[in-house]
Amino acid sequence: MLTVQELKALPKVELHCHLDGSLSLKAIRKLAQMAAVELPASDQALRELVSVPDDIEDLLDYLKRFDVILPLLQTAEALELAAYDVIEQCAAENVRYIEVRFAPDFSTEKGLSVSEAIAAVIKGLHQAQADFGVESGLLVCAMRQYSNQRSQMMFKAAQPFLGQGLVGGDFAGDEADFPTEVIEPAIKTAQQLGIPMTLHAGESHCAHNVMAALALGIRRFGHGVALGGHVDFQKQVSEADGVLEMCLTSNLQTKAVKNLASYPVAELLANQVKITINTDNRTVSNTNLTKEYDLWQRYFGITKSQFLEFNLNAINAAFCSATIRQQVIQDLQKGYSEN
Repeated sequence: MLTVQELKALPKVELHCHLDGSLSLKAIRKLAQMAAVELPASDQALRELVSVPDDIEDLLDYLKRFDVILPLLQTAEALELAAYDVIEQCAAENVRYIEVRFAPDFSTEKGLSVSEAIAAVIKGLHQAQADFGVESGLLVCAMRQYSNQRSQMMFKAAQPFLGQGLVGGDFAGDEADFPTEVIEPAIKTAQQLGIPMTLHAGESHCAHNVMAALALGIRRFGHGVALGGHVDFQKQVSEADGVLEMCLTSNLQTKAVKNLASYPVAELLANQVKITINTDNRTVSNTNLTKEYDLWQRYFGITKSQFLEFNLNAINAAFCSATIRQQVIQDLQKGYSEN
């Protein structure tokens, strides 16, 4: 087994990381100061506000933690600082490429437009890239529970940023009550606009959402754990070269899976489904990639060569330029042969 320090030193790629769920306590305090919001004085008390304990009830309980953060992300300056902070954290554990996602519609409560929100996050990512050398791309999240018209407007506002920092789109939110078929018109609009799409699918016991997304030409799936036990679905995903953005700690906390024994790693690997390892929400889940890798090796016996394979899966599925992909693949191969 690799030590925590060895895991931390490995070059990594992350595809599934939410901006608002991944801010350091230092950044949260600074954002609160900017927004004139009072927070608990001690870091422990603040951590309890923004991170979940292991005994939460479900995804809805998990999502309550965002209620503290979202009011702090209502200005361009705040979004820029937040994006910079996430990349600074990534640099500390040798992330070579990350796609950061956020819902622009959540940052428009105080007059910011969708376009202004996107521009601010991209500015923060670019500044951090210059300072820390971590390549990144932005994914914009539409919400399943919003009208198709609202989501279509968001994607239309986002489209001009393609090639300037925006790399793709996503849908997050309640997939049980708003299945993939309901949001199909907005997905098709994004695709027609040339926005590459990933999709939260198969997170909360809805394997059919993965298959519906697959039928729409989507090949990246956020979580996908609901595929467990559906061998036929797994084989179809594998044959289509689909990739799962897996988030172990988050899935255990939200009860997307009952327990470790029901986390479908062995069967996914047996059916040659491509896996990637992600944090989902560093702060809300109180995790980072190093912790996730340690859990994967302890629980599932994942080896260094498999970590390399998972990272190659990630960079090959990433919505980055061919130049960045080639550079990151070189970084990965060099890093895994050295460490």
